[in-house]
Amino acid sequence: MPKLTKTAAQLVAEARARIDEVETADLIARLDDPDTVIVDIRDPRERERQGFIPGAVHAPRGMLEFWVDPDSPYFREVFGQDKRYVLHCASGWRSALAAATLNDMGFPCAHLREGFSTWEKQGGPVEFPA
Repeated sequence: MPKLTKTAAQLVAEARARIDEVETADLIARLDDPDTVIVDIRDPRERERQGFIPGAVHAPRGMLEFWVDPDSPYFREVFGQDKRYVLHCASGWRSALAAATLNDMGFPCAHLREGFSTWEKQGGPVEFPA
């Protein structure tokens, strides 16, 4: 096995040091803000098992960079708006890395610091697929 020069935790810590982090209570308060787009980057199976934030855009982590890039054949119009984008995953690790990558691309966004894991516990609404 190759010796890693950085751990996943180190990569997340480096990303968090340079991105905007949003607290769960603050995002719950912005849930009805038409200028905020919540982006769920979790796997579809996670959304099925745990539910999702009402109105959140689902953009699987593996496609995110392509969906925000207007020059990509996979570009999605939802990412072409002048709005505040807040990414989330389950615990805040994947979304921190994703937000750092999108910021590197010139796409301003933040991420939900603790992820979906604290959303329902703090009173955030959750929907499940039909």
